[in-house]
Amino acid sequence: MRRAIFPYLAALGVSCLLASPAAAFTHVVQPGETLASIAEKFYGKIQHEKLLVAANALDAQGGSPIVPGMRLEIPIVSYRRVKPRDTWAKLALELLGSARRSDVLSAANDSYPWLTPDDAAQIVVPYNLTLILGSGDNIVNIAFKFIGNKEKAWVLDYYNGFKGKKLERGDVVLVPLTDLELTPEGKRAASAASAQTSEPAGDTRQMQRRVHAELPALIADVRGGRYADAVTRGNRFLALAELTTAQLAGIHRQLLEAYVALDAPGLATASCNAWRKHDSQARLDANLLSPKIIAACQRGRP
Repeated sequence: MRRAIFPYLAALGVSCLLASPAAAFTHVVQPGETLASIAEKFYGKIQHEKLLVAANALDAQGGSPIVPGMRLEIPIVSYRRVKPRDTWAKLALELLGSARRSDVLSAANDSYPWLTPDDAAQIVVPYNLTLILGSGDNIVNIAFKFIGNKEKAWVLDYYNGFKGKKLERGDVVLVPLTDLELTPEGKRAASAASAQTSEPAGDTRQMQRRVHAELPALIADVRGGRYADAVTRGNRFLALAELTTAQLAGIHRQLLEAYVALDAPGLATASCNAWRKHDSQARLDANLLSPKIIAACQRGRP
């Protein structure tokens, strides 16, 4: 269905607006299904019916009903692992088609465009919903309909590079969407359809966010002298998923101190090596580290 509208977009001269094809999987309509029931099955939200309508251009030329056997595009977000030297601008250009969209991409990942994304973090990439304006459409009602806040019209204006110009019927608007969490059934369908996304369920990202939220508890264990608890918690973190480089550095730094306190020099040295491997700014500062910690680290030097 989406392939059918791409020639029209090219004719409008807007192909430069599009990044790589948005992530999605295909669903074949079954007897008795409606757009509302499909939205509830895959997203757990009946209101996402309007998203399915827009993503499949079912509102074009007066609207099209769905019938059994019809193939529908089910939009989903995609994921990308941050690589060394990535910036939000570089990622936005690669994933969303324009470095200008770094504001939206970084915000979707609880960051800011001027900060450096964490190395090895799994970030969520918004789905670029492509809309062709019809009669009566404007950027304000689009913001309200698909983002839920008409005050976000300025975000769409900037994202699309409109610079405040008045939009007309036939203009194309890209709407970045991240509120597309799938139900368990939706995840199974996406996997079965071999959606072209890396880790479509975002499991690594979820684990990384979980560790981020619990890292203060690890630090509190060490500061509170609960070293055995710190070792248990820290190693549990390491076993959860592929963590960011910053998270690995932080966990090993705390484990270093815990192992020194527990008189486990071999493990302390291994933790120090891992800490310094993942943190290029790590320093053996005698003003900040105890002599025992420094000694454990120095044993690990070649």
